[in-house]
Amino acid sequence: MNGVRSRQIMFACASGLLLPLCFPKFDWGLLAWVVLVPLHLALDQCSRKRAFWIGWLSGVIGFTGIMAWVVTAMTTYGKVPEPISYAILLLLTAYLGLYVALYSLAFVWLRELIPRYGIFFAPCFWVALELLRTYLLSGFPWCLLGYSQYRELDLIQVADHTGVYGVSFLVVLVNVALAELILWIMPFFRGFHPVKLPWELLTTAAACMVLSWFYSSAVLSDRDVKQTQPSITVGVVQPNIDQAVKWEQSFRDETMRRLDRLTAQLGDGTDLIVWPEAATPFILEREQEYQLQLIAWAERAQAPLLLGSPALRFYPDRRPYLLNSAYLLGMDGTILGRYDKHHLVPFGEYIPLKSSLLFFLDKLVEGIGDFEPGPGPTTLSFNPKSWSRASSTDTRPVKFGVAICYEVIFPDLVRQFAANGAEFLVTITNDGWFGPSSAPAQHFAMVVFRSVENHLAFARAANTGISGFVDPFGQIVQATPLFTELVLHATIPTKHTRTFYSYYGDVFAHACVIICGLLFLFAYFRTKEPALTTITPA
Repeated sequence: MNGVRSRQIMFACASGLLLPLCFPKFDWGLLAWVVLVPLHLALDQCSRKRAFWIGWLSGVIGFTGIMAWVVTAMTTYGKVPEPISYAILLLLTAYLGLYVALYSLAFVWLRELIPRYGIFFAPCFWVALELLRTYLLSGFPWCLLGYSQYRELDLIQVADHTGVYGVSFLVVLVNVALAELILWIMPFFRGFHPVKLPWELLTTAAACMVLSWFYSSAVLSDRDVKQTQPSITVGVVQPNIDQAVKWEQSFRDETMRRLDRLTAQLGDGTDLIVWPEAATPFILEREQEYQLQLIAWAERAQAPLLLGSPALRFYPDRRPYLLNSAYLLGMDGTILGRYDKHHLVPFGEYIPLKSSLLFFLDKLVEGIGDFEPGPGPTTLSFNPKSWSRASSTDTRPVKFGVAICYEVIFPDLVRQFAANGAEFLVTITNDGWFGPSSAPAQHFAMVVFRSVENHLAFARAANTGISGFVDPFGQIVQATPLFTELVLHATIPTKHTRTFYSYYGDVFAHACVIICGLLFLFAYFRTKEPALTTITPA
């Protein structure tokens, strides 16, 4: 028995240790198709209780590797002592590991509920748990399993119907099928009991893979045919302002000089210039001198300027509060629109329950104060000068959505910009507090799926990187290195058409939740079946 337990723990640890390698910076995306095989082997002939703890162990190890950058953010920029930072990291990964634990428990339960065929529904439970992680406790859908495939464009186009959750489903299904095949090939895992070939599961996994590949190939072929859609030229500025001095008043002028120098390199050939999140280390609406500088730069470039800056507002009782905003500034100084960040970073931009339970905590990321959420996804618009030059009669404004930093990891939030008529998307961020960790690359990889889900091009401006462009089908057109002063410009297409996902959202993920609910009902009513009574003759 000790040998069995040791083997189960070894397999669970193997999946946990390999999981971070599937994501940036390692980028071994193909490993994801087998990374859960050891975990599933560990769950063979396992009790529910042991399955839970084995899954939790695997999840804690895996998420500790993925989320190791949290220590960098807290110690370097949050000034949190290193031992406390590691304790917080383990607390976070212990929470995230619960999702793998619940999946492992569900997997064993399904095998007991419907022998041989119950595990067909295991990917539904994985997706349901990923959806829960997206929303529970403010939500933290960082590095969902499907994101490991962000470079596999010939497989992930199904996300325009299913979202990233559909790719996670496919990856888990293949892992389950391969694990069952190994258990059939190597019967000593089952104590030499004969096992039937799981051909139904293998066929289902293979069929789903083939269908995904055929659909993705068809979508990408259609992309190559359609080359006549309108386009605009966008420039992004990466100023590389050190996070340690970003909010120091003495560094303001140097920040503005750097932004001026880099913006000037774009010339006057762009339709839109994009600066990063909180590019101005001051409240824009309160600094008239700096406003005049920005207007002059926008006029020089002959293009509107999208920039991140805090906005100051007041409650009815005149108490002040801040918004993390993106301003669209016209060439004449007119504010063409403003988007206020809706989904804030807990412990980074605000402290949950600060007025009651967590009053003793300070934010982990240095800035200028606590923020309030904005009203929700709002599209901005402007008139591209290149369209006016091409046709004097075409003065139609182009609409776009702006996701600020952390918001881009939430599929449905970005989808709402597309549903509201956005023709391309922009994300502005300051990843400086991640340091030289894997987090900036992980963050950028998630942008790929937001493009695929909505078939809209993305422009990304990051303070220290990674800045770049992603086409409507997830192809990374340009990407900058970290910690460099740089400008990029690219011509990106604008689109009016909407995908199934843009219209209807996470239908696939919710369908998985419904299937899980039906299985629970089936189990409940099956246990309630009345036992047959025996009639004893008198």
